[in-house]
Amino acid sequence: MALLGVSLVGCSSEDVAPTPAGGSVDVQFDVAVPASTPCSATVEVVGNDPALGGGKSPGLALKRDVDGHFRGSGTFTVGKVLTYNFVLTHPSAQEPIAFHSYMVENRRNIQRQWTVSKWSVAPDPEHLPTLFVVDVPASTPANSEIWLSGNQESLGNWNGAGVQLAQSYSSERSYVTCLEFSPGTNLEFKATRGSWDSVEKDAQGGEINNRFHRVDAPSTVAAQVGSWRDLVPEEPRPDTLTGNIKYHEVDGSAYGLKNRQLIVWLPSNYDTDTNAHYPVLYMHDGQNLMNVKTSAFGVEWGVDETAQQLVEAGQIEPIIIVGIYNTVDRVLEYTQMPSPPRDGGKADDYGRLLVETIKPLIDSTYRTKPEPEYTGLAGSSLGGLVSMYLGLTHGDTFTRLGVISPSVWWASRDIVSRVNALSDKKPLRIWLDIGTEELGSDADNQETVDDTRLLRDALIAKGWVLDGDLKYLEAEGGRHNEASWRARMDQILKYLYPAH
Repeated sequence: MALLGVSLVGCSSEDVAPTPAGGSVDVQFDVAVPASTPCSATVEVVGNDPALGGGKSPGLALKRDVDGHFRGSGTFTVGKVLTYNFVLTHPSAQEPIAFHSYMVENRRNIQRQWTVSKWSVAPDPEHLPTLFVVDVPASTPANSEIWLSGNQESLGNWNGAGVQLAQSYSSERSYVTCLEFSPGTNLEFKATRGSWDSVEKDAQGGEINNRFHRVDAPSTVAAQVGSWRDLVPEEPRPDTLTGNIKYHEVDGSAYGLKNRQLIVWLPSNYDTDTNAHYPVLYMHDGQNLMNVKTSAFGVEWGVDETAQQLVEAGQIEPIIIVGIYNTVDRVLEYTQMPSPPRDGGKADDYGRLLVETIKPLIDSTYRTKPEPEYTGLAGSSLGGLVSMYLGLTHGDTFTRLGVISPSVWWASRDIVSRVNALSDKKPLRIWLDIGTEELGSDADNQETVDDTRLLRDALIAKGWVLDGDLKYLEAEGGRHNEASWRARMDQILKYLYPAH
């Protein structure tokens, strides 16, 4: 009979044990399986002993280990002849051989090793297993939970605790989980101990970049954690502000919203040219715009440096930029309606806060050009969505829009429907863009680009002129992050506030 695997049994003089006749010994099963074995599958040893299920499933369940093997052990009577198979469950399959046979020996450290070359069911090419193996440092507290958080729904969409890993069968400092993704998915992730307060860092306590893996085949992704944020002295983030910066506190309670801070960037000639008045660009997610110290992920947009360079080079007109900090209610405030199962729908309240409180504060404090034709609104992701929405609903206040990587998908592309429903064209100058690698998979990336094209085409159908009062960009290789938005901030400012 041709076998589709290799069976190995280890033995040495140290294995021999004085087990009494008729006694029992432990036998460990160590099974290597194809890399395409589904993540949901379990491997059982099913055979002619009660510990093996008495000939039917469920038998002895084996646990997936860090090397992709399935391991487990059972206790058997010395001298008994075991006949068994390795069986896959969920989905149901088995290896294509009749059975294994083994007479239980009177010794210690018995290992039955086997390689399953294939299962009786074909792998699913649209769901590629990815085995994550995370090794943690010795400083990791006992009984810690180890998690992954990343850019996919199964990784929690960066919630700090997306999927919990199981401790390795063979190593107490290794943790493992298996997830399936479609071909072409780009993964970004980090390890945590359950929140961003305990995210991984390098061995010296420094920040690390997101881990990256592209899914093109069944694979193993290994990660070595250097240290944890809460267990090493926190290196203070640098203060990277450039230029003349002011701050304000804003009370949002009158609109049912939380309080927040404003950061205001003033052009370098503001204090010297006291007769000048300036256009104003309001931007969402203010804490991420100008300062690494306050940014959510340790990366800023560089809006202050970019604006200063462009103003000094005469490439844009001098402007004031107001960054509006977000709150824990960011999703609620930046969306015009719910998108089940996600809650939302406070964009109108947020718009009133901008129009009735924040803009009057800025206009009364600084020498602005308060008219709509000088006033802009910009943001990315949901911030891009709410910029487009408030441009439609408050076109008498904001007429220059930076709609950057907008979440057009929200509420079944509701923003496209709203543009289609316009009775007349609004006097808006619109920058609209999207990166070609914003999300995880090639299919998701293309869908995101297609959604943005739908918004572009809807605007054109209502009378906006491409390369006139509508500028559209597909940023090749652009990701959904601050670094990518920073890379095109100069183009955005030059289009919205060109030099005269």
